[in-house]
Amino acid sequence: MTVVRITLLKRRKGMSRADFMAHYENHHRLIGERLLRGYATRYVRRYITPVTGEESEVDPDVIMEMDFPDMATHDACFAAMTDPAIRAEITADEERLFDRTRIHAFTVEERASVLPPVPAS
Repeated sequence: MTVVRITLLKRRKGMSRADFMAHYENHHRLIGERLLRGYATRYVRRYITPVTGEESEVDPDVIMEMDFPDMATHDACFAAMTDPAIRAEITADEERLFDRTRIHAFTVEERASVLPPVPAS
């Protein structure tokens, strides 16, 4: 069974949305891809735009998702990230990008509804 880890992330104070997205996609994402290789089967960033168009300090800026084939692989991945050199690299880049006090991570169990096809218009 696939294990999904979702992390809610807030950009650091004073960083523009454009700079945040650029740094994440051009730098932090590459660290993630390198460290997740051999463990995760999917790594997705979902940048949030409030429906009202009004940003709030309490809202996250991105929802990051990682899929793992099972809990053992998930646990092995995060155990590998406790290596001091890897942890230092991650922490240094997170400090450039995120409000680290606002990082919230979850594993999720998914239940999907089967809906009828949308009629052709």
